[in-house]
Amino acid sequence: MTEKNAQTEANKRWQTKNKEHAKYLQYRTYARSFIRKLATDDDLDELEQLIKERREQDIHDYMDRFKPLMDDLKDK
Repeated sequence: MTEKNAQTEANKRWQTKNKEHAKYLQYRTYARSFIRKLATDDDLDELEQLIKERREQDIHDYMDRFKPLMDDLKDK
């Protein structure tokens, strides 16, 4: 087996073992490529808004998750 074929086989084995992470990496690549090569100003404005909303939701989720712990610490 040549070195190129061995590497190709290793890549296939990694992708098979890591399907979810491989999918994540592929979607991230698509998103970056779209932003760099195809997105219009309107697209970029929409993406900025979506990112802002996602970050705000992440903060709310974090606070909801740790609020009981923070309340317990206040009570002590």
